[in-house]
Amino acid sequence: MNFVETCLEPHLRQHQVWVTPSLIRAPSGRHRGGRVNVKRLVDHIVHEYDSTDRISTLVDFYGFQDRNERSREELEQAIRDELSERLGKKYDPRFILPYVQMHEFEGLLFTDVDKFHWVMDAWDESKRQALLTIRNSFNNPEEINCSSQTAPSKRLEAIFGAAYSKTEHGPLIAEDIGLPAIRAQCPQFDAWVSKLEAWGNESDR
Repeated sequence: MNFVETCLEPHLRQHQVWVTPSLIRAPSGRHRGGRVNVKRLVDHIVHEYDSTDRISTLVDFYGFQDRNERSREELEQAIRDELSERLGKKYDPRFILPYVQMHEFEGLLFTDVDKFHWVMDAWDESKRQALLTIRNSFNNPEEINCSSQTAPSKRLEAIFGAAYSKTEHGPLIAEDIGLPAIRAQCPQFDAWVSKLEAWGNESDR
């Protein structure tokens, strides 16, 4: 939510795209992100569909409880298929853009590991070198992955322990890195943002 507000919204506003972030509801009724499944995500989109011009998602690949062996593309298609069934004739794929981030939001932060200095209580050269070793082991930050046990967030937990907070430090690090740098190193994220930018040149529903 904070990442959208501090990094994406100001940028997209320049392209005449006005963003209102919205967290899906947990089964308890509270607004929260985290673990999702296709049904919960589709329920949220259907609920919001008539009150907004367009809808996109930003969900961690590892956040899907019903991911099983499905790829990012298969999950996005499953969302489209379920929406088509639920919305019927109202469904228009031009106005809904499912996007699943590989493999987690934290992966984007490996664009520039020096910006992890925001985790001030735990920052030192050994932490920097550990982060740099991870980053240099992959072609780009979106590939940082081996399993759900070595996902980007798990790697950060192993390095920083409880000192790193996704909600506190994540947006600060991302804002310090800057959207242009993240897009330059993260091709799937860049393609998604480009599609959002293009919405600014299209007429409303």
